[in-house]
Amino acid sequence: MTITFVSNYINHHQIPFSDACYKKIGEGYHFIQTEPMEEERVAMGWGNGGSRLPYVHCLYEEEELCRKLMLESDIAIFGWISREDLLDVTDIVERRMKAGKLSFRLSERLYREGQWKAVSPRGLLKKYKDHTRFRKAPVCLLCAGAYVASDFHIVRAYPGKMLKFGYFPETVHYTEKEWDELKERDGRVHIVWAGRFMPLKHPEFAVRAGEALKKRGKAFHIHMVGSGELEPDIKNQVREKGLEDYFTFYGYMEPEKVRRVMEKCHIHLFTSNYLEGWGAVVNEAMNSGCAVIGSAQAGGVPFLIEDGKNGLIYRKGSYQEFERLLVELADDEEKIKRLGRAAYETIAGMWNAEHAAEELLRFCGDWMDGGRIVPAEEGPLSAASYSMHAD
Repeated sequence: MTITFVSNYINHHQIPFSDACYKKIGEGYHFIQTEPMEEERVAMGWGNGGSRLPYVHCLYEEEELCRKLMLESDIAIFGWISREDLLDVTDIVERRMKAGKLSFRLSERLYREGQWKAVSPRGLLKKYKDHTRFRKAPVCLLCAGAYVASDFHIVRAYPGKMLKFGYFPETVHYTEKEWDELKERDGRVHIVWAGRFMPLKHPEFAVRAGEALKKRGKAFHIHMVGSGELEPDIKNQVREKGLEDYFTFYGYMEPEKVRRVMEKCHIHLFTSNYLEGWGAVVNEAMNSGCAVIGSAQAGGVPFLIEDGKNGLIYRKGSYQEFERLLVELADDEEKIKRLGRAAYETIAGMWNAEHAAEELLRFCGDWMDGGRIVPAEEGPLSAASYSMHAD
């Protein structure tokens, strides 16, 4: 079996999945990077030497080879291609379809700002060209988020062929001894928020929550990882509210250093709104044994978190519900431990790169053996419901 994954560039969210595929099928696996990574992403530690991996080919350096792989591989996965002038994915998918080869489109939401945008005639024509006309072809949709299937259902694309997928950062497995020693034990609840300081991610929620915890006399510390346009304002809010002793700001950190912060923390706050496609920090925080309080509006949360069992979910972007969940959780040490342990087991046992690669190979094997589409029972490659709508 030969598989080629095509995306704008490879990063630390895709490398573990690609490594797992390469480990299983060796030189049958290829990743095609269509353009160099933006400097901002490199500064955030996203580069990680991905373009030097043995299975990575760059379209802008080996165009003839890359186009041959895209057309001739048994399986092709087309992810985020930001520049259609560099690569006409629809044309390649059509040529593969005529050759009877299986292709996947990997996508986040079509209508993050509202499904009312689907009424645009021009937009519908574009969606028909790119997706809807393949509804009966050997083309499946990998849904990177819980609301992707609902958006594509509107344009009548991929009926019966929409599957759960997502981002798969590196999974760390801990021994029982390591697990027991992970978290801080200084009498304070350690809370982490990680991401770019920008409006859609609502870093101010962490400041307001810190003020609420302080008023209740709770011993806590909030670790803010990341940087961005709102960072000066957030730091100013912390000073104005007299919270300097309760906050630490780390700036941008390499992914492995972010994980070290998460590992020592008890609770992770994920406050992004409906504009967040997935939110890979949730995978990382759950793998680190944090009890996550996450927004239902972000794409990855409904796939990864079962409310009350391996994390907590607040609805409609409500700060009030978010604060209530945090205040209650911060007072319940046993619940923090229970949710954190269940979160770790969710990632270590199912929502990880190795399991996703196994399910992809199984799915593709079933199709190649007899043209059968057999989704997984749960987790990656299971059927994605189009009945889910962002709150």
